[in-house]
Amino acid sequence: MPQGYVRALDLPQVIPVFPLAGAVVLPRGQLPLNIFEPRYLNMVDDAMAGDRIIGMVQPHGGSATLPGLSPVGCAGRITSFAETSDGRYLITLTGVSRFRIAAELPVKTPYRQVRASFDAYDADLIAPLETAEFDREAFLDALRGYLTNRSLDIDWDTAEGAPMEALVNSLAMALPFEPTEKQALLECLTLSDRADALNALMRIDAADGGEDGPPHSMQ
Repeated sequence: MPQGYVRALDLPQVIPVFPLAGAVVLPRGQLPLNIFEPRYLNMVDDAMAGDRIIGMVQPHGGSATLPGLSPVGCAGRITSFAETSDGRYLITLTGVSRFRIAAELPVKTPYRQVRASFDAYDADLIAPLETAEFDREAFLDALRGYLTNRSLDIDWDTAEGAPMEALVNSLAMALPFEPTEKQALLECLTLSDRADALNALMRIDAADGGEDGPPHSMQ
């Protein structure tokens, strides 16, 4: 966690947002992004010159040119930055805290900005302890079924040894769920709630037979 963010009040009240369907970041999770649109290159430039905070928000409704925004997103801090020879930015966002959009602001920047309310998510700023209620073996069993049906693979040594938060949040971010399912995982109040919801989604998908396709690796 970046030094200084210990309370919701420590976070900026106005943040730029990057609407991207199927992409969420969760507290302390890491989301790699390939930035190439001019308006978002501008957004990254401005963020790098300031507090490095960008809000990831999934589109919801609206039009193709001006999509609506889901009510809850997650702010991430740029913790890795590189520029390619063709002018793209390769960045990593490390999740800081979820927020609720209080209002979208009229702005002159080419990217959108919102007034963010972090008040309900103070707990995001503190890494949770692993709970005895977390049945790791049952969770990993659900994961095996899901990955088998999806022809996916992961680094099992890492998964079996990862702390609960790292395991649950990284899977919630990386597995190819539908945007509405990703949003539901993002909005789960606690890590235990997210683990339960993720477990259920994986088991439902495995029971439905998943989707056919060539093998993939998530390592």
